[in-house]
Parts: sequence; C-alpha cells; structure tokens
Amino acid sequence: MKRLPLKSLAAATLLALATQSATAVDRSTPREARTLFEQAVKYMEANGPDRAFAAFNDRSGQFVRKDLYVFVIDDKGVYQASGAAPEALVGLTVLNTTDAAGNPLFREMIDSTRVTPEATVRYMWLNRLTNKVEPKVSYVRKIGGYVLGVGYSAPRASADDARAMLERAVALARSEGHVKAAAAFNDRRGGFVKDDLYVFMVNLDSGKFEAMGMNPALSDTDASGLADAEGHKIVAEMIEKLKSADAATVDYVWRNPVTNRVEKKRSYVRREGGSLIGVGHYVE
Repeated sequence: MKRLPLKSLAAATLLALATQSATAVDRSTPREARTLFEQAVKYMEANGPDRAFAAFNDRSGQFVRKDLYVFVIDDKGVYQASGAAPEALVGLTVLNTTDAAGNPLFREMIDSTRVTPEATVRYMWLNRLTNKVEPKVSYVRKIGGYVLGVGYSAPRASADDARAMLERAVALARSEGHVKAAAAFNDRRGGFVKDDLYVFMVNLDSGKFEAMGMNPALSDTDASGLADAEGHKIVAEMIEKLKSADAATVDYVWRNPVTNRVEKKRSYVRREGGSLIGVGHYVE
C-alpha cells in the first residue's frame, strides 16, 4: 500500500482508533448507506444540531450500523460528529485534509453542497472493519451551516460491471449521437464514471480522444501515441485490433484513479461508427 500523505496519515491514524473494537461483520451495501443517510438527515432536520450530534456520536446508538456511521462537519471543516471515533475526531479541523490519492475530500464535500444541497463524493479512506484504506463513496447533504454524510466502502469493479457500462455507452452513442455521448462520458458526476470505472472514446481516423471520463481535459488530444507504464502503445493496439473486428480486449498496466496505484487493467473496446468506445476494469 502506498504511503499516505502526512495530513491523510494523521486523519487515518485517528480513525484507526475506531477499529480497536470492530468485529467481523458483513460489509454494508450502498442501499443500507443510503437508508442510514436519509434517516440521519430527517433526524437532524427534526431535532436540531445539538441533539443530532449527540445521537450521531453515540457509538452504541441507532446511527452506527456494521461499518456505517454518520459524520458532520461545519462550513469551516471542523468535525461536529462522527460515529467512527467521536472522542478523537470531534473538534478536529480537517478542511485541508486529503485522502490517499491526494484529493481534498472535505473541501469537496463543502464546495459540492454549496452548488446543490446534496452530492456524492468519492475518495480513499480507512475501512474501520478491515483496517485498510479502500475506495469509499459518501452521500453528503447541507443542513444549515453543516454538511452531514454517510459513506460506504466501494467494491472493486468487476469484468461484468465494465461490460455492462460499455453496453450502455455504446447504446447511448448509437441513439443520441457521439457529441451528446461524449458530453455524458466526460461528466464526472454522471452515470458513466463510477468508482474505478469510466468510459473513454477515441476517433478512429484522427486517433484523438473524444471523451475520457476520468480526465475530460484529455479530450481532443492525441490518444494513439499513449503508452502504459510498461511502454506499450495501448490505444494504438486497440485501434489496430478494431480494424478486423467489431470488438476487442486489451490488457495493460494503468493508474487506478481510486487507489492511485499502477495496476493491471483489462479494457473491452467496441467500434461504433467512426469511434472506439471502451471501458476497463482493474485486475487484482
């Protein structure tokens, strides 16, 4: 596991206190996290901040379930509640704390909920049950001057997940056209970027990216010369394979945007009109 930055390490160390009494239970599902999130929002709206904070900080209470807990920060990035480790975290300023990938997750939570009352934030964080840094997804909502959240540990995407997203991407490009599809693929808050899955699209004639879900800034830049960490020109290989087939599979090594590590990856690509559309998953 790659070392965490100092700010991340400090936060993760504090959260590790919560693992001391954790027992082996099943992982919570996104639906369970969503249910707890909605219940916590209703409770805080009905009972006010002070009573809500007391309930959320009660590690034996109704708002701590399996590996799920409620957290609340104020608009200055100070913890007001955390079912993970209230004795260590409440009162701690985490506005500039980053996750294992260097993302300022708390600042993102605050900024996102200024634009819209509710948002979803993805980052790398400590799982209290496994004591490992893992991908995490949190639902967050602004309530007055506070941001309330509940997060769940996100599983690594599978081959079936990648193929399913690719099918949806191809269907969208076919029905709505490539311009609209590219916009959807480049929307990092949309339905074509999920944890470590994202869609990329390359023009077969120019060899340029038309869309790159994890880094939309690469759109309209050269893709054909792109090489992986081992020097293989992966997009050129994809294009070559699609000259004689409608679909292909390419294996390479690539940085996982969730773990921030270079890992083995397998991408499934399809030829749709004059474009290559692909989705890949990381192989353990």
